[in-house]
Parts: sequence; structure tokens; C-alpha cells
Amino acid sequence: MSAPISSQQPETPKSHDLLARARRVIPGGVNSPVRAFAAVEGEPLFMARGEGPWIWDADGNRYLDLIGSWGPLILGHAHPEVLAEVTAALQRGSSFGCPTEAEVLFAEELCAAHPALEQVRLCSSGTEATMHAVRLARGFTGRDVIVKIDGCFHGAHDAVLVAAGSGVATFARPGSPGIPQAVANLTRTAPFNDLPTIERHLSQGDVAAIIVEPVPGNMGCIAPDPGYLEGLRELTRQHGALLIIDEVMTGFRLARGGACERLSIDADLVCLGKIVGGGMPLAAFGGKAEIMGRLSPAGPVYQAGTLSGNPVAVAAGRATVARLTPAVYARLEEIGEEVDRRLRPEVRARGLSMTRVGSMFTIYFRAEEPRDFEQVKGCDLAAFGRFHRRALRHGVYMPPSQFEAAFLPAILGAAEIDHLVRGLVAAMDEALAARS
Repeated sequence: MSAPISSQQPETPKSHDLLARARRVIPGGVNSPVRAFAAVEGEPLFMARGEGPWIWDADGNRYLDLIGSWGPLILGHAHPEVLAEVTAALQRGSSFGCPTEAEVLFAEELCAAHPALEQVRLCSSGTEATMHAVRLARGFTGRDVIVKIDGCFHGAHDAVLVAAGSGVATFARPGSPGIPQAVANLTRTAPFNDLPTIERHLSQGDVAAIIVEPVPGNMGCIAPDPGYLEGLRELTRQHGALLIIDEVMTGFRLARGGACERLSIDADLVCLGKIVGGGMPLAAFGGKAEIMGRLSPAGPVYQAGTLSGNPVAVAAGRATVARLTPAVYARLEEIGEEVDRRLRPEVRARGLSMTRVGSMFTIYFRAEEPRDFEQVKGCDLAAFGRFHRRALRHGVYMPPSQFEAAFLPAILGAAEIDHLVRGLVAAMDEALAARS
């Protein structure tokens, strides 16, 4: 018989104390670098729970959550119907390492929802999805070089964790110690919204694929110029390269069919993550059947994963995707437009800029909306750090970096939107006052 639970529950550890303990056993005290708050010169808050659009830290403070686990929680935290289906799946078995019916159903649902998907393979993270897509593109084309757009983030694997070279026709530089220059030499970079540089890269005849976020969310939210994505499609076709659209952020966020539906993109391969996992570790990559047919065991390009198609994660993903109805997307657009209508004039009045695409947005501490990563790097990063710290004081949890997009959940009501606008306007005023 188990011992009774004591009525004297220990006090919840404070974030500062947890950080000190974490730093002793976890490098930097966090399991993903942006969580460290280094970009905003603060200390990370340790979260205790979430419900709907709100999260509570270990000290009991409540925040309107505008990161949503970096995008997946489009329905908010702890959605009761998603939780019920995850719990039922867990009770049937947490993992089998064998095919399940749910995997087949989910693959059918993803292919039916996304215009670029004829076949799809499940994996466990966005990093895996882009890594496998790059390998498949190389195996399909017989070419080794890929082109990555500067400022787009495709996970933490060697081929894409690179920095721009010194010129438009050069190869990339390793973006981290541990990445050999020889590996970086197989990646070229180009600025976002820059087709002439892409054409120069492709004209060399050795490019397997271009990989791009259609609406980047890792240099803030930047909108593609009219004709840019269409130009990428035309140029890749002319030069025999594949077009990989990284929809880890935008998939099921900007529309049920992602950015490919919203922006009419004809992709060869697509990478999905975040929302398709419903808050659990799950991702996918897929595309044209001719290309996907080169994957093992049907073809020679190897890819595998013990937890790929994990039944609990699949249950979370299916439960989330099933609830993304036309009415939900209509509501997301209403929320985005209302936030934009009320917030953008306040941003402009303070000499700042704002970009929004659907339910993704960023406030930039620069006068003009940026078009590429170099312009984003020109923002007043110190002022953004002050803004972030002040926003927390006003109960709004923004991404802790100027280089990350905020995400609006579909469950915001009038009171939450009021809270968002009041908090961010006050935070802007306080951040700018401290600059003068």
C-alpha cells in the first residue's frame, strides 16, 4: 500500500534556483540554446504548467504564451480532446517499433491535406525531417551541393548549420565548431528574396536542391517578395535541382495545406514538424512519389528511426490536425488581423516595424520591415532585449530573441487580445524610454 501524500507539499522551486541546479548538470542549464535568454540578457523562466493560451512559471506567474512551444500548440496548451486521445494511445502501448494502423491513417490524412504530398515518411524532429530530405535530394539527383538561404534555420545538422560565405559564388562557412569545412563546402548560401544569386549558384550545374523556409520564422517573420518563391520553382526546374520547402513552422499554421497552399508553391519535397506532432516529438517529410520512391526499403537512399511513427506522438498529431477545420483557420485569420490592426499603428508610431503573415508576427526594432537576414541583424538588439524583459513583466511571453517569430493560437478571445496589445505597447514604451 502506498504512503499517503503529505498535506505539507514542498514549495515549488523558483526559476533562479532551478537554473543554478540545471547549470551543474546540463550545459548552459538548458536543452536548447535559445531557451537560455542570452539574446535578451535575461535568465530563463522555468515553466510549471500551461492551459489554453496561458503558461505559469515555477514562481506562479502567469503569461500569455506567444511561442506555443515554438509553434506546435496552435490549439493552446492541454487541449482536453488531444489529451484524451494521447492518453488512450499511451494506455495501448507507448512504442512498438512495428508498423501501426495509426501511422497509415495519419500518412493518408497528411497527403490529403497538403498539396505537395503524394507520399510521406514520419520521423521524430524537424532536424531529422530536413536532414533526410537533403539526403534524399542528393540521392535522387546524383548531385552533392545544396543551396541554403541565409537566416533560414533547418535544424542542427551539419549540412544546414552553416554561415554565409564571403561572396555570392562561394561555399558556406561552418556555423559551429565540429562541422568540417569539407562538409560546409557542399552548401552554398544566398540572401532571402534574392533570385540573381540563386541563379548564379544553379548555373554551376552541381546543385541537388534549394532548401528554404517559405515564410522564415528564424530571422523573425519575413514575407517573401512577390514572385520570389515562383522564381525559385522556375529556376530549379531549369537547372535540374529540387525545391525543398521547409514547412516545419508554416505547415498547418498558415493554412491546412501550409504555405504551399497559401502561397501556391509547387514543391518537390516538404518538411513538416511542430503542429503535425501536436506538441509531441514528431515530424515528417514527403513529396512527389517519384522522389520518395528512392527511400529505403523501396529504393537505395537509407533513412531509419527507432521512434519514427511513435503511436503516442501520432495520436497527438492526428488529434490536433483533425481539429484544424476551416472555421479554426478563419478564426486564426481574424485574430491575426485584429492584432495587426491594433498593434501595427502603435509599432510604427514608435519608429519600429512589424511583419505578419497569418498567425505569425514579429516586432522589429528597426524603422523598415526587413527583407533578409542582413537587415534583421541591423535591428537594435539591446532594445529588443529590454522589450522582452518588460513584456514578461506585463504578462506576455514573447520569443526571447529578435530572430524568432511569435505565434498566435487559435483560442485567443477579446480579453487575451487586449492583454497582448496593452502589454506589448507598454513594453515598447519602457524599452525605448530606457534607450534615450
